[in-house]
Amino acid sequence: MGHVVVLGAGIGGVPAAYDLRKELSKEHKVTLVNKGEKFFFTPSNPWAAVGWSKPEKISLDLTKYLGRKKIDFKTSGAKKIDAENNRLELEDGEVVEYDYLVITTGPKLAFHEVEGLGPEGGHTHSICTLAHSMTAYEDYQKFLENPGPIVIGAVQGASCYGPAYEFAMIVDTDLRKRGIRDQVPMTFVTAEPYIGHLGLGGVGDSKGLLESEMRNRHIKWVTNAKVDKVEEGKMFVTQVDDKGEKYMSHELNFGFSMMLPAFLGVDAVMAVEGLNNPRGFVVVDEHQRNPKYKNIYSAGVCVAIPPVEATPVPTGAPKTGYMIESMVTAAMKNIKAELAGEEPYAKATWNAICLADLGDTGVAFVALPQIPPRNTTWAKKGKWVHLAKIAFEKYFLRKLKSGSTDSLFERYILGMLKIKRLKNQ
Repeated sequence: MGHVVVLGAGIGGVPAAYDLRKELSKEHKVTLVNKGEKFFFTPSNPWAAVGWSKPEKISLDLTKYLGRKKIDFKTSGAKKIDAENNRLELEDGEVVEYDYLVITTGPKLAFHEVEGLGPEGGHTHSICTLAHSMTAYEDYQKFLENPGPIVIGAVQGASCYGPAYEFAMIVDTDLRKRGIRDQVPMTFVTAEPYIGHLGLGGVGDSKGLLESEMRNRHIKWVTNAKVDKVEEGKMFVTQVDDKGEKYMSHELNFGFSMMLPAFLGVDAVMAVEGLNNPRGFVVVDEHQRNPKYKNIYSAGVCVAIPPVEATPVPTGAPKTGYMIESMVTAAMKNIKAELAGEEPYAKATWNAICLADLGDTGVAFVALPQIPPRNTTWAKKGKWVHLAKIAFEKYFLRKLKSGSTDSLFERYILGMLKIKRLKNQ
């Protein structure tokens, strides 16, 4: 009998546990380890921060569903990974032994890398977690009583730019609906070398499309931006040129700010020598397996992926939902093969596909593969993307409740985009 432990109950972890339980025979055991009992649908966090979505609508109590699928669930979180002895030490002192470990923890948020950044002791907000989004919502309601400048964006080293663009456009839409947009100057600050870079070197006409959207919405921007520090109501930014040399300094006043941080690996992962890169992200081979610890697999935001290209201010590469699903599927197939005495064979298709909501419209980005040169690259705008993302939230959560996660992104998003044979590219 084999015991497979999945660490982290996010968009990668819960589907991984479901898929493993479905594909492995009954003599094998599957355990999901997480800090807390709930699953949070992270893509909806920008809506929650302005009150367009409620916490109870975008979260699930997993204790109601995992037991039905014969998946053990530990909710105290992991304190230590003893990779040499195939053991997890949990926060409550329990020790869980494993034959295979699948790390799907997501990131640690590196607010501390910029003075004054973040909602915990800093002066900016985040939409990286639902808890942070709800804190942002509370302050946004106060801001609406006394409107002023807003600064939104992503700091140096960030690797997830889509939500920053989404939030800027969603806030713009919300303010226009309230009839107070004229009272709120908005500035978008980003480490990207140009608007629409997205950590991907651009996707189709993402540069022209998003620049046009920003102009139409009267949102100013600062690119190649390094946030030096944040004080209450003021952000200090150094803008560099294409050579990385100082070009201009900015002092931006704000009454409300949301800035995405850079990511790190979580503490339990970072502490294991040979498991991760210097930022704490799990190093994997083409089969999603760590080269040193062959029985440890990983999928999702916590996986080490090099930047698509060098930029004047450091930027990371994003991991989108379809890519995460592809990683999970490959890891599951390879663990199944190993338990049957076979060699790993499955490989993830690291393609970037994203539905970005812009408040009252949206943009779909497709980069196949993520790293250029690409077989397919395009960006399309339309209200249908906005509606599709709303529907996908409901679709994803309904499938989790049913215990089925079979090719969620492939069935829904690829079907909607009508992209054929994607997984073979």
